[in-house]
Amino acid sequence: MPESPLGIGPAGVLTARAITRARTARGFAQRQLAERVAALGRPMTITMLSRIECRQRRCDVDDLVAIAAALGLSPLALLAETS
Repeated sequence: MPESPLGIGPAGVLTARAITRARTARGFAQRQLAERVAALGRPMTITMLSRIECRQRRCDVDDLVAIAAALGLSPLALLAETS
């Protein structure tokens, strides 16, 4: 029997919120950010980004690094946000 996928924990929820806040603060639509991430070499569709922000998809380390770079931030800035 296959294992069920891991749920998104508290750090994942806060990171998803931080991504959304950083994206909107920079005036990017989800499509624009997804395109910027893809241009950096990390495949990302608007659906993938939307699911990360809505906490329906886990944001793995490679996604986090690419999203942070596309936003002009360090990954730690997205992980460290607590509000």
